[in-house]
Formats: sequence, C-alpha cells, structure tokens
Amino acid sequence: MNEAATSVAQNLSEQARAALGKRNLVFVGLMGAGKSVIGRLVAQALSIPFIDTDAEIERVSRMTISELFAAYGEQEFRALETRVIERLLKGGPRVVSTGGGAFINENTRRQIKLGGVSIWLKADLDILWERVSRRDHRPLLKTENPKQTLENLMIQRYPIYAEADLTVESEDVRKDVMVKNVLAAVVGLAGEGERR
Repeated sequence: MNEAATSVAQNLSEQARAALGKRNLVFVGLMGAGKSVIGRLVAQALSIPFIDTDAEIERVSRMTISELFAAYGEQEFRALETRVIERLLKGGPRVVSTGGGAFINENTRRQIKLGGVSIWLKADLDILWERVSRRDHRPLLKTENPKQTLENLMIQRYPIYAEADLTVESEDVRKDVMVKNVLAAVVGLAGEGERR
C-alpha cells in the first residue's frame, strides 16, 4: 500500500473508531459470510480486541460446537450461547463475531442490541456454499442435501438478520476491500445519528 492509501485507510479506521465509541461491533450472518475472518481484520484496523463467540463457547465448555450440538441439542447450545454473548458484551469496545444462529435467538438479539452495534455480513447462496463446502464441521449442514439446507436457512434467517443496525454485502473481493466497506458502514452510522 502506498503512503496516500495507507493514510486514507488509517483515517477511515480512526473515524470508525470514533463512531463506535465504547460500543461493541457485533458481526451477525450465516455461516460462511466471513464474520470471523473479516471481524478479526476489522478489530486490528480499529485497534480493539476481537472475540469469536464460537471459540469462546468451545473454550468455556471444553467441547467443540459439533460435540455440544450432539450432546445437548440446539436449544441447550443456544442458551449457553446467549449467556456467553451477554457476558462478552458487558465489556467494550471490542469486535465480536457470533455464530450463524445467535442473532436468530430473540434473547441474544436483545442482548446484542443493548450491548453494541450489529452488522450483518450478507452473502448470496453461491458465495456461502463455495466457502462452507470446503470443510465438514458445520453441525446444521450434516444433512442429505447441505446446499438446500443452507438455502432454507437463508430463507428463514435473512428477514431477521435484516434487523441488524448495519448491512454490508459479503462479496467475493479481497479481504482489505471488505474491511474498508465495514469501516465505511460504521462511519456512516455516526452520520445517521447526527441527521436524526
């Protein structure tokens, strides 16, 4: 990156950091949208901590997400997820990446609205499928037709993800472009508050 581009990127990061203030930036969206990868890079750009809720759940439970689903079922997993997210959002500011079903849970959605700014990384089916089909660790996709399952999840969940404070298209572009798009959306949030 040349000096002018570095300066512009740094300026955007500073503006986004100021717009966020003490609030958490919470990534929501379907599996494969890039919440963890982009979230980690956004946290670096903002110079604040990054936490992946799935990794935190695995750390506190000493079980993988797949093991938790198998042992306790989705309902118990969601209850644990809500408690972990509620605890994580008490501190701040930080960037938090949530699991695909977290924002769907009404209690968790309420906690996210109270504890931060939610940002939906919205991706189309082909992009999501291309990303999630590379690995076999998604409990909700262990079905006869995982691509159809993914599409069904999109149909069910996209109207709820649309309640997020911000939406950024998760496109097949370089990661630094996605980070810039997220930071610009956060900066735009500050402008919206001033216009209200």
